[in-house]
Amino acid sequence: MALENSVFPSRPDSLALPVEEKGEGEVAETATKTAASTGVFNVSEELGHVVTTQTTPSPPPPAKVKRSFQSKLAEREANANQHRKKTQGPEKERGRFGWARARRKRQRYVEKNGRCNVQHGNMRETYRYLTDIFTTLVDLNWRCSLFVFVMAYAVTWLFFGAIWYLIAYCRGDLDHLEDEAWTPCVNNVNGFISAFLFSIETETTIGYGHRVITDQCPVGTMLLLLQAILGSMVNAFMVGCMFVKISQPNKRAETLVFSKHAVISLRDDKLCLMFRVGDLRSSHIVGANMRAKLIKSKQTQEGEFIPLDQTDISVGFETGDDRLFLVSPLVISHEIDARSPFWDMSQAQLEKEDFEIVVILEGMVEATGMTCQARSSYLAEEVLWGHRFSPMMSLAEGFFDVDYGAFHHTFEVDTPSCSARELALAAARLDAHLYWSISSRLDEEPTLVEQATKQPDGGSAHSKAGDPIFTVGEMTDIQEQSALGELNGSVTTDQSETEA
Repeated sequence: MALENSVFPSRPDSLALPVEEKGEGEVAETATKTAASTGVFNVSEELGHVVTTQTTPSPPPPAKVKRSFQSKLAEREANANQHRKKTQGPEKERGRFGWARARRKRQRYVEKNGRCNVQHGNMRETYRYLTDIFTTLVDLNWRCSLFVFVMAYAVTWLFFGAIWYLIAYCRGDLDHLEDEAWTPCVNNVNGFISAFLFSIETETTIGYGHRVITDQCPVGTMLLLLQAILGSMVNAFMVGCMFVKISQPNKRAETLVFSKHAVISLRDDKLCLMFRVGDLRSSHIVGANMRAKLIKSKQTQEGEFIPLDQTDISVGFETGDDRLFLVSPLVISHEIDARSPFWDMSQAQLEKEDFEIVVILEGMVEATGMTCQARSSYLAEEVLWGHRFSPMMSLAEGFFDVDYGAFHHTFEVDTPSCSARELALAAARLDAHLYWSISSRLDEEPTLVEQATKQPDGGSAHSKAGDPIFTVGEMTDIQEQSALGELNGSVTTDQSETEA
């Protein structure tokens, strides 16, 4: 039989110390002495012996604090939830039959560094790349570009060197190397290596003077002109490609940074979607312009499925706020109104949505005059509801100091969890309630004035008797609380009230 009052769980039999049968008083004295010398003891009435264990004395119990039943219940639920989170891990979505299903991570359309995550396949008209060979060479990576650069010069040198060797071989210049009376096409060309070196000297216009063409070879003269012209074209083409590749403005976009998260909070009593952008260089972006796109698949009313549909997100195009003076980091704001795609989205719906916001910053590089474009994106889980960006600019002695350590930092603010539609509807209902209450009281005011003029002596008596007193332009506490509740999204409304 288990020991009911035991502090410890079951113990091995080797730890049990049997004692002889004694009276009840002797047993109690033995238990007391054993407890004082060894530790905690347990008495079994049926077995009639004392079980002792070698343990350290337990600390004294903490003093009991009187708490209400609600506080105890809340503490118990908090401990249960904490234990459940540790054992079960993060909560997963449930499938149709209640089975746990992990949420699928959305594939980015545009990476955080601006690279578009799109690959083109099954392209049969590859000849179109050759029609724009200059752009094709510029778009190659550096390894391929250097390989093409080296091979362009090496192939032309070898090609013309082989032709110079062929001319010397056909004219018999190689057979009359020791004949001083023989006039060769090119002096001091006695093999392929010497012909190759002469080709390099001709194309690069080095002209060491040891190998030179003679006037007795008209074919060599024509070949010399052709190699000089083609060599200049190769120089212009390859040097131009390398210069454009080095001065590409996409490297300038590496110093244009976007915040890691976008936030949604109130600004001027309106829900706004905001993100931060900054320029790390002292040279500015001239004519900076900001755009934003919502990437989300949708299905039309006719049943057509449009994958990755693009919807414009207004960041101030109508007011000119999209044109930036990017000297210090700026917070770009999108006001969630009736034309916004987030008009019906609440905080609960944001956690279930699957979309991507692509932001694009365009401008002209001040140093080179070339157009630059920087891109980034935000997934639905990267949009923080009820957050605001921390300030990062302070006034120093003679200048403004920008702390980029707080560029990505946000903090929580009080934000209603309802959608922008519900927030606007609650504000409209509040305005309508104020309008009708004030107008009704203004209509009743002349009647009260007439009654007061007819009964000047009894006005105070009626007021003491409990007649209603109207105050124009004020609200009762109940009306004010209901209006505040509607603004916080606690009152649900239907479409019929909206139409009314």
